[in-house]
Formats: sequence, C-alpha cells, structure tokens
Amino acid sequence: MLPYILRRLTMMLVVLWAVVTATFLLMHAIPGGPFDRERVVPAAVKDAVARRYRLDDPLWRQYADYLAHLARFDLGPSYTYQGRTVNDIIADGFPTSALLGFLSIVLSLAAGVPLGMISAARRNGWIDNASMLAAIGLVSVPSFVLASMLIYLFAYGPVPALHCLPASWRSALPGESLGLPERLRTLAIPVFSLAGFSLAYITRLTRAGFIEVLGQDYIRTARAKGLGTMRVFLKHGLRNAISPVATYLGPLVAGVFTGSFVIERIYAIPGLGKFYVTSIANRDYPLILGLTIFYCAFLVAMNLLVDIGYVFLDPRVSLRGK
Repeated sequence: MLPYILRRLTMMLVVLWAVVTATFLLMHAIPGGPFDRERVVPAAVKDAVARRYRLDDPLWRQYADYLAHLARFDLGPSYTYQGRTVNDIIADGFPTSALLGFLSIVLSLAAGVPLGMISAARRNGWIDNASMLAAIGLVSVPSFVLASMLIYLFAYGPVPALHCLPASWRSALPGESLGLPERLRTLAIPVFSLAGFSLAYITRLTRAGFIEVLGQDYIRTARAKGLGTMRVFLKHGLRNAISPVATYLGPLVAGVFTGSFVIERIYAIPGLGKFYVTSIANRDYPLILGLTIFYCAFLVAMNLLVDIGYVFLDPRVSLRGK
C-alpha cells in the first residue's frame, strides 16, 4: 500500500501544479487588474500599489515568485482584506465551513443510508415510493431554491407557528457566547439546504446497492440459514452495498467542507465560500489562487482516503497492483 500512496502523493503534486498554472494564467488573461475598480485613485497611487505587490513585474517573474512562496506554504497577502494574508483567511473561514459541511454530511448519511436500506427491503411499497419521490424532488431542486423556500417557510411564511429558525447566520456579539441550542438553530436551515441533494443521492445509491446485493448467492445462503433480515442487511450486505456511497463521499466531503458558495452567500455565513465569491468579484489574485489550491488539495486528499478505505470495505480490493 505504501508505494501506491507515494505514487498518489506524487500525482497530487503534479495536479496541484497544473491547477496553479492554469488558474494563474486564466486570471491574468482576463482584461483589467485588481485595482482598476478604484477609479477615484490617482494613477500615481495605482502605480505605487502595483509596485508594492510587484504586479508590474513580467508575468513569468510573478509566476516564479508565487511558486517560490507556495513551496513555503505562504499564499501571500490579500488585496481586498488589508492586513490579512490568505493563510489567515483560510484559518478563519475553514472552521465555519467545516462545521457546516460536517453537519450536512452527518445528516446525509444518518438519513440517507437507513432510508435506502428500508426502500430496498420494502421495494415497490409505499415507503419506497414515498422516499424515492422525495429523493427525486431534492435532487431536482437547486440548493438556492431549496434555501429560499426554507427561509420563507421557517422565517417569513404565512404560518407564524413555524417561525422558529433564524433566516441568516448569527455571530456572537462581543462578550457574548452562543450556546449549543442557539448555534444549532442558526445552522438548521443552512445544513438542510446543503444536505438536501447529497441526502437524496445517498438514499438512491444505497437503495440501488442493496437491491443488487440482495440478489447475490451469499445473501440467499445467509437467509437460508435462518438469519434475520436485520442481521443479513448489516453483517452481510452493508459493506458491499455502500461501496458506491463511499465513492461519492470523496468529492462530497471536499465540497461541503471547503464551503458551498451559494449556501454561504444566501445565509451570510463567514466561511470560505463567501471569501471565494468576493475574491473573484474583486480580482484578488492571491485569494483566488490560495482558495483554489486549498480546495484542490482537499479534494485530491479525500479521493485518496476513499481509495484506501475501499480496502477495508471490500477485502477483494487490493492496491498493490495499482
């Protein structure tokens, strides 16, 4: 397994280099610069700022300097948030995005896997039909539409009894500490909005996996021995049936942990998604590059962990020949 992991880590470095190069060139290929929006600033001041951030250097020198700083894990200063580096912004924003992502993944797995199992066990029954109908609806509705519907229903809707959840992120005031119940109330709508698609998708993957597994000979043998349905499901079918779910978890974890741009923007959540959107609008080169690299590294790392996890889920899988 160690040679495989070393090869994957080498490939990870190559992928990161390719992403950095492509993002760097695309940013500079777009007309304009990060300070062109400041029209009231004299040209001399703009030139001084460009010299300060070395934006007047040739493109190849800027690229080489950025790679040199990146090798030291220095992502540079932010042009928009004066006095803060990209490393500081990631350190401040990632815990919030990670909390939101962690809760959404827990909700998706805690609800999606059991629903998929029940749907497979009661195939074509009313539970199966209802859960699949709900799954199709959640997969089809975009996250920003679902978020808007939940805000309207639980914050501004025509039923006052349902007005129990805040419509936006609530940060603690100076000297104030938000308790766990208040924090969960604040996160309830964003978590479900973010988990809607993945919950439905995991439900469908689990159902399809169990339907396929339940037709295998070893399941028939286990049932012929008199084992109960729950024991057959959990002991003999679960590990093989959730393999597609494990594959989906890699990009899912990377996506939700690093921040959902739409959800964080709608609920004014101070996570990485908010900074990513503003960095693009403000042409903040270091912040765009830093968040792109961070997201890419997280995605590749999660895919590697999923591949390693396959060995423990399915003993037939081996990494030696890969």
